[in-house]
Amino acid sequence: MSDIPNTRIRTALFTVPLVAIGVLGSATAPAEATTSHPNRPLTCRGEGVDPQARVRHRTETVIHAPLRTIWKLQTDVERWPYWQDAITTMKRLDHGPFRKGSAFRWTTPIPPNPATPATGLDITSTVQQLKHHSCIRWTGPAVGEGLRIDGVHVWNFTRVKGGIRVSTEETHTGAEVEADVPTATKLLRQGLEAWLRDLKTAAEAPHRPH
Repeated sequence: MSDIPNTRIRTALFTVPLVAIGVLGSATAPAEATTSHPNRPLTCRGEGVDPQARVRHRTETVIHAPLRTIWKLQTDVERWPYWQDAITTMKRLDHGPFRKGSAFRWTTPIPPNPATPATGLDITSTVQQLKHHSCIRWTGPAVGEGLRIDGVHVWNFTRVKGGIRVSTEETHTGAEVEADVPTATKLLRQGLEAWLRDLKTAAEAPHRPH
């Protein structure tokens, strides 16, 4: 699919995913969001985030929707711009099922901050580990004017009473973000919380077939 424009741009910094690096904008935390187990990093098939990274955040929320619905939203990356305001373009770089080795290129704007001017990030993410309906881990660079971030992003999906607990953890490295770790961490937190909020809203939408 070709790049998909999106006019609903929210100010954002990189959560990539590397969303998946997770770069998204200023937002309040989603309902039921929590940050937990700070000393127990999330993993997918035994691999987690960068243990040496100074910029990191972990958060989670419970989504009241079937796991298949949530998984489809998260892995059908070409449709991210339709339910995530801060993703402006998206292009899948491979074909077939979303799997280990799948790669995608996407863009998101970021506001000015103490380290860099306002710019847009061009993010290339590659799935390194995946377990169907259980976890995803992707990595990759996000590049903008005067800015490069290397991100590692892990997602876990766990059945709980009444729904699915979606947990996510991401780390960022790079000279610009490491120059102001508190600000970079705050922006990462806002982005991850916005991602979960949007995922929850999309999955729980009453018109969405489950």
